[in-house]
Amino acid sequence: MLKLFAWRRTTSRGLPKITSLPSSPMLCVSRFLSHSPLSDEEDIYDPPFSPTSKTLLKPPAGRQHKKKNEQKKARGGKKGSSNVLDSRNALNFPVKSDLPFDFKYSYSETNPDVKPIGFREPPRFSPFGPGRLDRKWTGTSAPAEESVDSEKLAEQRKKVFGEPLMEEEIAELVEKYRHSDCSRQINLGKGGVTHNMLEDIHNHWKRAEAVRIKCLGVPTLDMDNVCFHLEDKSGGMIIYRQSNVLLLYRGRNYDPKNRPVIPLMLWKPYAPIYPKLVKPVADGLTFDETKEMRNKGLNSDPIMKLTRNGVYVNVVDRVRDAFKTKEVVRLDCAHVGTSDCKRIGVKLRDLVPCIPIFFKDEQIILWRGRNDQIYSSSAVELAA
Repeated sequence: MLKLFAWRRTTSRGLPKITSLPSSPMLCVSRFLSHSPLSDEEDIYDPPFSPTSKTLLKPPAGRQHKKKNEQKKARGGKKGSSNVLDSRNALNFPVKSDLPFDFKYSYSETNPDVKPIGFREPPRFSPFGPGRLDRKWTGTSAPAEESVDSEKLAEQRKKVFGEPLMEEEIAELVEKYRHSDCSRQINLGKGGVTHNMLEDIHNHWKRAEAVRIKCLGVPTLDMDNVCFHLEDKSGGMIIYRQSNVLLLYRGRNYDPKNRPVIPLMLWKPYAPIYPKLVKPVADGLTFDETKEMRNKGLNSDPIMKLTRNGVYVNVVDRVRDAFKTKEVVRLDCAHVGTSDCKRIGVKLRDLVPCIPIFFKDEQIILWRGRNDQIYSSSAVELAA
C-alpha cells in the first residue's frame, strides 16, 4: 500500500502543480519509508509518463521568421535577397577576352579545313555557359569578332620575352624543371592542347619561370604541331624538347597581373560528326582490289604494337620505312581503344601520307597508295 502511494506521488509531479491544496502527511511518510529523495530525472522518466518532447520547448515558427527578418534588416539586407546574385554581379558576365584566336576545346587535335556534317548537340549550347562569353559558339569554336594586328602582337611578345636567354640560363632552367619529380608539370593527353590548359599554364607561371609538359597518347605523333600551338596560344617559348617532354618558358618581363583573360569551359562539348575515314572502296582501287589489300594486311605481321596512352614519336618514321619494302602495313593497337585508333589513322594519313583501308578489332591497315598519288602528295607538302 505504501509503495502504491509512492508511485502516485512521483506521477503527480509530471502534472501541473496545484499550490492551493496542502500535501498529505501520509504521502510524505510513504516516500520517506520506501524511496530515496526524488530527483527531477526520476520525475520525467518515471512511468507511465514519457519524456517531454523538445519540439514543445521551441518557440513557434512565426517568431523564428520574425527574428530572421529583423536580423536581415539590421544587416542591411532585404527580405529574399541571396548572396548568389551578388556574386554573379561581381563577376561581370559576359567575360570579354582580347585573345586573337578562336576558342576551341582542342587546338592541336582539330583541323579547321575539315567541316563537320552534323552535331551531336545543338550548337546553341555553349560550353562556356549561357551568357558567360561575349563570343558566339558555332558548335566547334567561338570565333574572335575583332581582327588583330599581327605586327602589334609580335611586338608585345618581344617585350614580354625581353633579351634572349643565355646558354647558361637555359641550362639552369632545364636542370631545374626537366626532372620527373618537378612540381610544375602539366600532363597533355589525347585531347592535345586544350583551352583550359592555357589557364593552367598561366597559373604555374605565377610562381615559376617555366612549366614542364609531359605529352602522352595520340598528340605525340606530331610533336611539331603540339609545340606550335603551345607557343602560339600561350605566348611562351619552348626552350627544351626531349622526346615527349617539353619546357615552356614564360619570358623575362612576364607580369602575372597583366596576364590575358581566359574564360574557362564548364564542360567538354560533344565531338561533331565528320565524314567516314575508311571508304568501302579505296581511291584508286576497285572493290575486289580493296578486299584483297585488306586480307593481305590482316595476314601480314604487324610492324609495331602500340599501347594505350603511349609515346608515338617514332611511329611516322617507322611506317615510312616500312612502305619502302611493303605495299600494305598493319599496326597492332590492342587495348588502345576504337576512338584512339581512328585518331591515329587520321594523323598517319596526313603525316606519312597513306590511305587507311581497314579499322577493326583494334587493327589498323594502311595502304601506301599508287606511285602517282605518293608523288602528288609529296609535291603538295613541298609547295606548302
